[in-house]
Amino acid sequence: MRLLLAFLITAAAFAQPPAPPAKPPEKAASTPEAQAEAATAAPAKADDQAKPAEAAAPAAAASPAPTPGEQWITGSVDFGYRWVSDVGGSLPTYRSIVNLGSGPKLTGLDFTITDPKHRLFDRLDARANAWGGDPYNTAHIDVSKRGLYELRGDYRNISYFNELPSFANQRAPLGFNEQAFDTHRRSGYIDLQLFPGKHFLPYLVYERNSGYGHGVETWLADSNNEYAVPMLLRDSTNNYRGGFRLEYNRWHVTLEEGGTTYKDDDQASFNGVNYGDRTTSLLGTTLILNNLTQTYGTRGSSTYSKVLATASPLSWLDLNGQFLYSLPKTDARYFDSATGNFVLLSSLLLYSGQYDIGTAGASGKHMLGNAGAEIRPFKRLKIIESFSSNRYDETGIGALTEQILFTPGATYPALVSALSTPQVVTDNRQQVEAIVDVTRKLTLRGGYRYEWGDATVRAGVLSQTGPLAYGALKRSVGLAGATIRPWQKLSLNVDYEGVIQGALASQSYFSTSLYNYSKVRARAKYQVAASLWLQAVYNLLDNQNPTPGMQNDFRARDSSLALFWTPNGGKRVSIMAEYDRSTLRSSIDYLLLPFYAPSVSNYNENANTATSTIDLVLPAIGGIAPRISAGGSLFISSGSRATSYYQPLGRLSIPLQKHVQWNTEWRWYGFGETLYQYEGFRAHTLMTGLKLIK
Repeated sequence: MRLLLAFLITAAAFAQPPAPPAKPPEKAASTPEAQAEAATAAPAKADDQAKPAEAAAPAAAASPAPTPGEQWITGSVDFGYRWVSDVGGSLPTYRSIVNLGSGPKLTGLDFTITDPKHRLFDRLDARANAWGGDPYNTAHIDVSKRGLYELRGDYRNISYFNELPSFANQRAPLGFNEQAFDTHRRSGYIDLQLFPGKHFLPYLVYERNSGYGHGVETWLADSNNEYAVPMLLRDSTNNYRGGFRLEYNRWHVTLEEGGTTYKDDDQASFNGVNYGDRTTSLLGTTLILNNLTQTYGTRGSSTYSKVLATASPLSWLDLNGQFLYSLPKTDARYFDSATGNFVLLSSLLLYSGQYDIGTAGASGKHMLGNAGAEIRPFKRLKIIESFSSNRYDETGIGALTEQILFTPGATYPALVSALSTPQVVTDNRQQVEAIVDVTRKLTLRGGYRYEWGDATVRAGVLSQTGPLAYGALKRSVGLAGATIRPWQKLSLNVDYEGVIQGALASQSYFSTSLYNYSKVRARAKYQVAASLWLQAVYNLLDNQNPTPGMQNDFRARDSSLALFWTPNGGKRVSIMAEYDRSTLRSSIDYLLLPFYAPSVSNYNENANTATSTIDLVLPAIGGIAPRISAGGSLFISSGSRATSYYQPLGRLSIPLQKHVQWNTEWRWYGFGETLYQYEGFRAHTLMTGLKLIK
């Protein structure tokens, strides 16, 4: 895929059209409503080049052959150079949040090639973003030949760095971190669809997801000390699937067969003097790790079959259903060898080394089924019914052999632990919802959802109730909503979802899952004038779990107001401004180690987020009309972890000629925390380059 992308980039840069190019058609301007939707979905404080892009859009339909004089290749390339100032403050925090670097950058590439002779393809679309060492870069290609095939390829690379100094051990010396990661995750797919537009459509898909890098983990010695050690990470997953679709006017069927392979090879090692987390002696001695070798090896595979069908037997009835059956299995190997000065608390003895060998395997089956129907008995009434059932049924076996070494020639009897654990998890959901158009200006929604299931799984190592943990899921949920359009320029939407109190006693699998909860979402959009839009959004989530020993109380609120002003369609000026206020409260019981003392974890946050941008097109001088943008975003919070984050920016765009544009952007990043002041940082970035348009 990389070689193909490099070839296409070269072709786009150096190829010449067979005829004088025609003026590219101008893109339709986004409506204020579309701009409002985009601004609402975008995070206020994330850097545009550091956050993931949206999922790849479907390939454009094949276009007819170009007429004489029409361009056979169109597109643009945006490249330049970025300078990043010396980061003031914490470089690890900067890399954990921003992670932009200096150097040449290919910020954007987008081109389309049409073959006038329709040889290997009719149309080829390619795009790439943020290449040159940025933390997230993508490439995508669509190739199609009418009636014969559609080929899509996609590649994404994420550089994940996380080394916040305060994370995992807040009392450790400055700069120490027990959980640090500097990794790359790559994902991609190739999707070949044959005979598009026909009744019979075979397809083949290959997907790959892999990760590699290094970090820091903790090695635990007999539950009395943790030692931070460097580790190497490497894993990959491959998914192969293929099948065919039968497409007709009133029904559709997909049959698919696939398989997955997975492997994970992690290693940790250390050689030197490591005192671990413990700052005091134990049994009159100082605990030390001198040498460690630790390896993991995991292999997994699965085959699966899937059938999907939809049908519209009647004009007022739509049906759908899906069933998936898979057989996953996993094998794991573990080994570690350590020397140093350790304590065996169970025997109150000192020892100088140990090694562990572990093996495990698991196999089972997974069944997933769902079905649904949409019924329209009357013109203004729609009833939607759905049911789903998900079941995991597997058995795992494992054994661990631990050998303790006291002095040369003396050993502690090997401790062998073996287990064979069946695990069964079921999850079912049934929902019915009715939507009725009371009038042209009022639509009401109401429904009911029932969720139930049970689980038997292996308990954690700190379990006080035995080797198995049992759980159950029971929940009755009410659904309601309304859409109100009192007049053409105003629309209101309200949605509610919550547990029906008294219907039955709620149960959930996890202590932090939704239990007795309610969710509210409200949105209002008002067009003050043709060029001015206002939008307000409110969200509330309230959840309580009164189970003794948990007492989970969680409440989150978020409200925002946005303004979009584009006079004369934004030809000369456009303004976007948004303010968001959010609060979060959390309280949950937990057991404090090592004596299992009951404790309460409390967290609260009051946050303010603001984003604003103004775009101006300056009067033309000598036929050149520069465009400038100014604005930025900020985040200020108070509470358990008071934080401030500022990101002002400025942009300048100057069209040098018809097909060449010079772009420059400046950003400043300022981050600080009241409690962890050593995590603050400040940095400037300056990006300048050219955009070539054909």
